[in-house]
Amino acid sequence: MRRLPWHRLVSLATLAVVGTATQVGTAACGAATGDAAGTSGPVTLRLGYFPNITHAPAVVGVEKGIFAEKLGSDVKLETKTFNAGPAAIEAVFSGALDATYIGPNPTVNAFSKSKGEAVRVVSGAASGGVALVVKPEITAVEQLRGRKIATPQLGNTQDVALRYWLKEKGLRTTKEGGGDVKVVPQENAQTVETFGSGAIDGAWVPEPFVSRLVNAGGKVLVDERDLWPDRKFVITNLLVSTKFLKAHRDVVRNLVEGQVAANEFVNTRPDEAQQAISDHIGKITGKPLDVKLIRQAWPTLEFTNDPIAASLKTGLDHAVAVGLTQPVDLDGLYDLSFLNEVLKAQGEPEVTQP
Repeated sequence: MRRLPWHRLVSLATLAVVGTATQVGTAACGAATGDAAGTSGPVTLRLGYFPNITHAPAVVGVEKGIFAEKLGSDVKLETKTFNAGPAAIEAVFSGALDATYIGPNPTVNAFSKSKGEAVRVVSGAASGGVALVVKPEITAVEQLRGRKIATPQLGNTQDVALRYWLKEKGLRTTKEGGGDVKVVPQENAQTVETFGSGAIDGAWVPEPFVSRLVNAGGKVLVDERDLWPDRKFVITNLLVSTKFLKAHRDVVRNLVEGQVAANEFVNTRPDEAQQAISDHIGKITGKPLDVKLIRQAWPTLEFTNDPIAASLKTGLDHAVAVGLTQPVDLDGLYDLSFLNEVLKAQGEPEVTQP
């Protein structure tokens, strides 16, 4: 039986916050409680996310006011956007964030660095949306020998995925960019330029950069979904600070209800969701993301409340196998009690607690 590739390890670098936005909760019936001691009063929830397609539930939840509605008038929602996971995790550790949408790699990083104390995953958000795109003349893995393949960051989720897949195919890589296949870490936006110029021969990247590289003349050699059981693997979780979770359980419960509602919107009203993503990214970056590009990337993603915990553990094992991290005990990382409460109330199947 074929072994499965990839991912998550302790991240190696922190990138800059790209913007901030603030939204105040509108009137709704689920008003939040105060701290764990039982006091009540206004609460501020500081939520992080990335302005991209793999964080569609977060983007839509903010843009369409879904989170604000579910949190209620007694909760002030403040949002901050990030370029990459390490910066968001640093914000959680510093107390600047209470919750964030985040990838599996920084999720493991945060849990490991805090010795299992600082964070909990309370819901999934998205699966899939990652591929290896190469020059059209490359038709087999053997043709990658001696080639340059980009990943977003040394040791990040996609970097581990590529290295593990190559290892399984008998091709060696090194952290320094040597070996049979030369792995080149670079920002995704730069990768589109270097691919077009011929400086690299391909890249293992998430959407929308998969679609951008295909539009630049590349072709998909590996759709990462094909490497996982049922073609599912976690790309985005909803993670909360343990401190905030203990102090404001009702707020976290309502946030999870907002996540479920946002995913329902994304899945049942895709055209509106795609336009909302384009508009929201335009507000943050000054340039809306092309709706045609969003539609092109959309079928490669599944927006699910299940965090697909088994894939995170497997990804960690892959990171250990390629020598980019040490084993981490993930016991206690997940608290899906709020998610299952919300799903049960809606008559939906509950998610198995890892």
